[in-house]
Amino acid sequence: MALKGLDIYKNLPRENCKECGVPTCLAFAMKVAAGQAKLEDCPRLSKEAQAELSEASAPPQRLVKLGADPHPIELGQETVLFRHEEKFHHPTAVALRLSDAAGEEEIKKACSAFLKLQFTRVGQVLKPEMIALVNESQSPDKFRAAAQIIRGALGVPMVLMSDSAETLGAVAKALFSGCRPLLYCTGDASVETLAALRKETGSPLCVAGSLESVAERVKALADKGVKDVIISAGAVSLSEALVFSTQTRRAALGKKFRPLGCPVLAMACGEDKAASALDACVHVSKYAAVVVSDAWEPHLLLPILTARQNIYTDPQKPVQMVPGLYDVGEVTQESPLLVTTNFSLSYYSVEGEVESSRIPCRILAVDTEGTSVLTAWAADKFNSETITAALKKFAAAEKVNHNKLVLPGHVAVIAATLAEDSGWKVLVGPREASGIGPFLKNSWKKDGL
Repeated sequence: MALKGLDIYKNLPRENCKECGVPTCLAFAMKVAAGQAKLEDCPRLSKEAQAELSEASAPPQRLVKLGADPHPIELGQETVLFRHEEKFHHPTAVALRLSDAAGEEEIKKACSAFLKLQFTRVGQVLKPEMIALVNESQSPDKFRAAAQIIRGALGVPMVLMSDSAETLGAVAKALFSGCRPLLYCTGDASVETLAALRKETGSPLCVAGSLESVAERVKALADKGVKDVIISAGAVSLSEALVFSTQTRRAALGKKFRPLGCPVLAMACGEDKAASALDACVHVSKYAAVVVSDAWEPHLLLPILTARQNIYTDPQKPVQMVPGLYDVGEVTQESPLLVTTNFSLSYYSVEGEVESSRIPCRILAVDTEGTSVLTAWAADKFNSETITAALKKFAAAEKVNHNKLVLPGHVAVIAATLAEDSGWKVLVGPREASGIGPFLKNSWKKDGL
């Protein structure tokens, strides 16, 4: 959170020494608040005051990194309660739960299945990022063996869960040096034990319990120099978990209560797999930084990943793709040319219908700043001029020999002007993408191709 000039001024020496190059300490404080100067520019600022100001200006929710550099998973440091106020910055990490009580072959099969859990939606690849390994066997040896298999097969960030802090420490030190797994001790462990675990492994910790107990333990850990902490309500009901995640976010952002300014881990596991998957979707939408789930089946996992994609998309910036001329299938110069906008949902709806029709086509995605066909037309961004410019820019005439294009039916009103300005023959296509297949098989061929 940015400090105001007066807050900074109160911590300055207030000697107006001018050694920073500014006439007065107040003027210097105002420049720091405006981002035009740094605290370090004041040569007389004490280390204590600098530390206090740095701590006070830190974001209300701490950033925690899981996994190895250079591409760790970043969690937390969110700045708003509602995404329409700005946006959420660090998407929820989905961790699929795996028990070390499963046999070696089962764990290897699970690793193979994990690698196949990838889905493409509006041009983005959706997949789970983590494995949550649970020490259900209570055996340190089995826990280590399972972790070693997963580490070798996947190399993804992990949540290690065990009743024993000693077991967590031994596995983390032996197999995950420098990889920052999240260590979640589900048993009774003192603050001293957890602090020692952090010191031995260098890994972030998960602290679970009630709001009051979590706040106390996080503060006690911070006093011992342990700040990379993720908090959790533990294995509680959905309603209890939602109260926990909501109140911690409000306390951190609204009241600047730093002991609860930590990313939240939510458990979405249970015998009813479908209900647990729905719970996971709710946790994604209500502030969970990590969701531990049993949704290994694709039909259960995809809704969770889709919910995350929707929630963590900037609501003020349309999802768009790079404008251009795209080939779908094994195109030739006789292949149809369809025109749409570069709004991802519009483009991929068209592409999906073209693929289903099994008729190779070229699709021209016109730059409309990521807006849909009707929205872009209403804003005068999808018109004869912009389409003609796109045809020339991407050399469409060199790619086809029939000089014909298919215009979305919703903007048929510009067909005549487009034909005159571009010199292309304009065919008015269907209003909805679902009509593209029948149009290509019937109307396009009737037009002489």
